[in-house]
Amino acid sequence: MQVRFNPLSLRGLSIALVAVLLFEGAALAQESESTGPFAALTGLVLILSIGFIVAFWVYFALALQTIADKTNTANSWLAWIPIANLFLMLSVAKKPMWWFILFLIPLVSLVMLVIAWMSIAEARGKPNWWGILMIVPLANFVVPGYLAWAD
Repeated sequence: MQVRFNPLSLRGLSIALVAVLLFEGAALAQESESTGPFAALTGLVLILSIGFIVAFWVYFALALQTIADKTNTANSWLAWIPIANLFLMLSVAKKPMWWFILFLIPLVSLVMLVIAWMSIAEARGKPNWWGILMIVPLANFVVPGYLAWAD
């Protein structure tokens, strides 16, 4: 199964995201006498949180794209699209595409994530216990990079 996206749809999504973020500030703006320091702290936390999320997303997308390239999986650029990267993970893991539905079920998604990453590790020639490390809080930052860039 090959999934193809139009580059214009990516631009449209980007424009929609910018529009939502621009109007969010106006919607959340409230007048109060004592919001100065609290608003500054809230803005700083928001900017740092968004920066961390974007940095992790770029790291994860680069790692998943590299894994897809090294396993000769088609459409490795799907790693950059938030929901479509699950389809890419299933393609690399050689699992059926209907498993995507199982990723939508709250607790089942954790089990499916571990099974998918175990199969991705095997596809890269690594031991499958690396997939189990995806449920360990700080190890899940290391596993995609190790599977992507370790020889």
